[in-house]
Amino acid sequence: MKTSVQIFLLAALIFSCGVSAPEQEALWNKLCSKFDLLYKQENYSEAAKVAKEALKVGEKTFGADHPNVATSLSNLGRLYHAQGKYADAEPLYRKSVAIREKAFGPNSFEVAASLYNLGSLYDDQGKYAEAESLYKRALAMREKALEPNDDEVTRLLNNLAGIYRIQGKYAEAESLYKRALAIEEKTLPSDHPDIARALNNLALLYYNQGKYAEAESLYKRALAMWEKGPKASHKEVSTLLNNLGELYRAQGKYIEAEPLLKKSLSMAEENLGSEHPDVAWSLNNLALLYGKQGKYTEAESLYKRAMAIWEKALGPDHPDVAIPLTNLAGLYRAQGTFSEAEPLYKRALAIWEKALGPEHPNVAKAINSLALLYDKQERNVEAEPLYQKALAIREKALGPEHPDVAAVCENMAKFYKKIGKTKEAEKLEIRAKKIRSREKSYK
Repeated sequence: MKTSVQIFLLAALIFSCGVSAPEQEALWNKLCSKFDLLYKQENYSEAAKVAKEALKVGEKTFGADHPNVATSLSNLGRLYHAQGKYADAEPLYRKSVAIREKAFGPNSFEVAASLYNLGSLYDDQGKYAEAESLYKRALAMREKALEPNDDEVTRLLNNLAGIYRIQGKYAEAESLYKRALAIEEKTLPSDHPDIARALNNLALLYYNQGKYAEAESLYKRALAMWEKGPKASHKEVSTLLNNLGELYRAQGKYIEAEPLLKKSLSMAEENLGSEHPDVAWSLNNLALLYGKQGKYTEAESLYKRAMAIWEKALGPDHPDVAIPLTNLAGLYRAQGTFSEAEPLYKRALAIWEKALGPEHPNVAKAINSLALLYDKQERNVEAEPLYQKALAIREKALGPEHPDVAAVCENMAKFYKKIGKTKEAEKLEIRAKKIRSREKSYK
């Protein structure tokens, strides 16, 4: 804190007196170094003060279109991005790209770095087409100019794979994740944090595919690396604990899941603040656990808090907002309060269709959930086509052997039994059992 005050006093002195350009440049460099330290420490409130001061000094010293100003814009943008202030970050990233393209040319390393930042922002906002385009452009620039094992290449591979994973393009995602992991294992020490991050990414993909045994092994390996190797950031450890806890919850291992999810939530709140989007993820997953345990009051409160955080940070139409909407609706459905559940399911469906497209797995999730709701209400004419649509989407997006396909088959089988279509029900039951038997081999 004392150092920051001294830097600000020096800046004020420079602005009030006629000092040389080298002295001004030295001050800018000192501010940037201080920002980097505070940012790494996740001391965002102090980092914001330093970043704003560096931008002010940079614009006065170098001019508004100087590459050093682009660096200051990127730093402040990264800070807002980390805080979930996406609307504030975007114009800073865009301006940084424009300055660097003009100064260095459209295919420079500096431009690639700005493209990565902007792509990452769009990724977090659910603007996947824009993010994919920027990642691919930056990756092509890096691969052409650098060694194929460069750490910037692996970072872009991981982020592009993440885009594909979210979109349900699992084959493309796995190929990129494995390529990135292979590069990092070849070029880095065995306990390097980047290897742990790559393991976490691949584990998350396997979790999405229902390959729980593979996912658990990778999560535990990553966690062990953090414990033995260099200290991880609080955010990364919290995320890893959350992911492992969610994996146990999905398998019905509630006793193992709860302490991990609670620890993840506590770390996220302490280090990121109670309104950060990452806190919402921990809240949502802990609520899922409580819902499975029949603790409906506790679960409802957590879902509503998660939804409020995401709506405030990301906007009401962000795809993440639909997550607590569907989960809260499911909670109401389980309690028989159908009138409260239906509008939440419909809103979630509209959000996902608009943001992700009509054939995304999340869209199938909302449709299947709405079908279940109508099924419970004996609204059979409305339920049947929704079940069929959900099954078709999941088959296309996830493949015919995915556990989510089995879930729809099971729901439809029960539905057809109820309305007297026994042959259709039997076919679906047989298919679901085959998928489930295959799923057991993963566990």
